[in-house]
Amino acid sequence: MRGGERRVLQVESVISRKGTADIMASLSGKIAIVTGASSGIGRAIAERLAEDGAIVVVNYGMSVEKAQQVVTGIQAKGGKAVAVQADMSQVAEARRLVIETVKQFSRLDILVNNAGRFMPKALLDTTEADFDQIIALNAKGPYFAMQEAANALKEGGRIVNISTDGTHLSFPGATAYLGSKGALEQYTKGLAQELAPRGITVNTISPGFTETGMMTDQFRQIGIQLSPLKRLGLPKDIADVVAFIVSEEARWLTGQNIHAGGGIVM
Repeated sequence: MRGGERRVLQVESVISRKGTADIMASLSGKIAIVTGASSGIGRAIAERLAEDGAIVVVNYGMSVEKAQQVVTGIQAKGGKAVAVQADMSQVAEARRLVIETVKQFSRLDILVNNAGRFMPKALLDTTEADFDQIIALNAKGPYFAMQEAANALKEGGRIVNISTDGTHLSFPGATAYLGSKGALEQYTKGLAQELAPRGITVNTISPGFTETGMMTDQFRQIGIQLSPLKRLGLPKDIADVVAFIVSEEARWLTGQNIHAGGGIVM
């Protein structure tokens, strides 16, 4: 047996003894908040960060049952997670989520601003109440969650804002929604500059058309047609990108907008 073959067998032996979870635990000991994590992309992110060793705060707005299912699923795989309710459209609630996390775990390492809502309404159909609601959830709440998190994050901290590739496309019927996500992207750029001296990175990840509960049949077909890969994204596709951005390997990336949309934006 050649030396190279012996080394391969040794590596395979280590993998079989330790298991994939041990090797992938790159976030071991980290405390991560994922907002809007009871379903869809947020759920996939929470599950992936837990697989990588993080203790995950699964934020939810209304459905405690769905959030607890996420927690139970994570725990069943040997991970650690807790569910915490907070309406991310309310500044006081967004702040409380961060404060309670730090109080319970004595630290915070990762904040993923994922909670959001899609609003397919044309300009002439958008009421002031519609506008206020979409801005509150998609832009205002995340801003003040980041402000509170900035008080707790130490060197190596990570903030990730989930936007949309839609801000780089031209399509009608969702102007207020796209404006709210555009604000989130600008927050990333400014805060990346502000927090860089403290060794904290801030990045945006912009999914394309992704198979979630918010996807309509109309946008589903558009997404498949626009992607060179000719399929919709899956929540796991986005979660894997987030896992990289919050890892040590992504320490040199900040202020960036990573387009995770299967090539619809190039």
